[in-house]
Amino acid sequence: MEKKHRILLVEDDESLGYLLSEYLKMKELDIIWAKDGTKAMEAMDLHAFDLAVLDVMMPQMDGFTLANQIKKRFPDLPFIFLTAKSLKIDVLKGFSLGALDYLKKPIDEEELLTRIMAHLSRMEKAASHKGKEDLVPIGSYIFDSRNNQLVHKGESIRLTARENELLKFLVQNKNNLCSHKDILVPIWGNNDYFNRKSLNVFITHLRKHLEKDPNIKIENLHGRGFILRVDQ
Repeated sequence: MEKKHRILLVEDDESLGYLLSEYLKMKELDIIWAKDGTKAMEAMDLHAFDLAVLDVMMPQMDGFTLANQIKKRFPDLPFIFLTAKSLKIDVLKGFSLGALDYLKKPIDEEELLTRIMAHLSRMEKAASHKGKEDLVPIGSYIFDSRNNQLVHKGESIRLTARENELLKFLVQNKNNLCSHKDILVPIWGNNDYFNRKSLNVFITHLRKHLEKDPNIKIENLHGRGFILRVDQ
């Protein structure tokens, strides 16, 4: 069965958000609808997305601010803007932030679907040209960081965006100590007590994902950090 593309829809308008999410689900897309920027960031910690659709005009955290947060925390996640702000300066600002597209409201749901599918198709073609550069062996696993997954003997394990970031960092520093600060500042944004607790939870997740190869261990050096050890 072909994997559905997972799309993050960030839209605070209840009616429009419901309409778009239900329509896109009918078209075989896996949609997670977040109603504000904070919930969107929480969703990205829990799920791996292929594309994000961001409303610009939202309370508390507008779409431009959210896009900046995405670029810092999830730099590989492409996004498009959906907004009633149609002034040239706003459009230029959207593209300067790295948006793939800038769609003006009122938006026709069929047009939104067409744009989403066109962008996904282009990204898949670009990824296929990359070949196997993003496939990294870890013991008997293959780590596919671009697609947020681990593959073990043909079985695919889907990683959340946060799991993917953490594993990529550990792999890049394989067999070397990674201090809590080294991990937490670039990935979580802050080295504090609560983020250390969160880090411990995600380390537990990764250990479970990697448990099928006894030669792989994520060691905890108490008070210092973690080491990804891979015995050859």
